[in-house]
Amino acid sequence: MSIIKTPELIIRPFMEKDAAALFDYLSSPLAPCFLDEKLHSLAEAKNDVLRRANDPGQFAVCIKETDHLIGHLFADNSREPDSDTWSVGWHFNSRYAKQGFAIQSATALFQYLFNEKGARRLYAWVEDYNLASQKLCERLHMRREGCFKEFVSFERENGEKRYDNTYIYALLKKEWVP
Repeated sequence: MSIIKTPELIIRPFMEKDAAALFDYLSSPLAPCFLDEKLHSLAEAKNDVLRRANDPGQFAVCIKETDHLIGHLFADNSREPDSDTWSVGWHFNSRYAKQGFAIQSATALFQYLFNEKGARRLYAWVEDYNLASQKLCERLHMRREGCFKEFVSFERENGEKRYDNTYIYALLKKEWVP
């Protein structure tokens, strides 16, 4: 992946120097869907950034002026029946919320997937309580295609299972208006 630049951001592969910033927001993820990514130590974060650095579907989102990690995007088509269908998602440090970084970086990711990777269809899973991600999908002109009741289960820290209702949002390349 080449580096993608927006007016305020750099979207690039993960680097070893991103460990502390990744640990900052993955040490206590706010959404249960990211509990499987929870990091328990800086050492664990260092291993995780190395894993992400070697994963072409993981994208570090950084402030352009400082190259400081503020979140990440992900895209995957490896489990899809059609190679032109991609699952997409995002996770940002809550300290950088409501500054336009999510829409700016997701728009750049969509441009990259449609124009460079040959994507025909992008989709995202969003829990029914995750209003910020729902709004982001809508700002990206994705349509809500359905709601799966108790679709995904997440294990809480106490070991209890939690079942979430999950929306699916999608967008076709021919519908894309950046």
